[in-house]
Amino acid sequence: MKYPLILFMLISCFNISNSQEINISNSQEISDYNRALVNFSDYEELLKEVKDIRQDRLINLSEFLAFQEQENTIILDTRSSHNYKAIHIKGAINLSFTEFTTIKLRQLIPDTNTRILIYCNNNIKGDPIYFGSKTYSTEDEEKRKKYNKNATFVDKSHTVHNSKFISLALNIPTYINLYGYGYRNIYELNELVDIKDSRIKFEKNTK
Repeated sequence: MKYPLILFMLISCFNISNSQEINISNSQEISDYNRALVNFSDYEELLKEVKDIRQDRLINLSEFLAFQEQENTIILDTRSSHNYKAIHIKGAINLSFTEFTTIKLRQLIPDTNTRILIYCNNNIKGDPIYFGSKTYSTEDEEKRKKYNKNATFVDKSHTVHNSKFISLALNIPTYINLYGYGYRNIYELNELVDIKDSRIKFEKNTK
């Protein structure tokens, strides 16, 4: 009986030793990681630079449509590819905001002097599916409580949510990031346009 017992003890010791080596190896690998490429201070500095510039580049629908007809001008739709394919302003090209990289942007818009017209969900009303407003409101919060009693909701003690309405429009991070990637000729639609407005044409996926 003593030989199987000795063998069992030897195997156990080997497993413990091996486990310790793996743990040490893993901890060494983790400690060798560089810091993530995330810097909030960089974004704050960029925001300060962009704020006044963007304010001067807000345009109404008439200006937006007039610019669209001019040379070296594109309309960039940064909603999801799914929503873009379903419906978008006629002539717009798409790169989802989550897909922004230097390489992808330069492939799509090689000339950084190109006039870029941007719009988002919060510019179009009348289609809550593909142009659902990116907003937070206490009114919407109360409505959701009625339909989902098990959901958790924002604590009203949070300062930012003391206001009744907060706009979380995609246009703003789109503008800031395009600027950060080197594009300077950016104009943003600043009106909430009815989807039935005859002046604006949409392309739809009819499948």
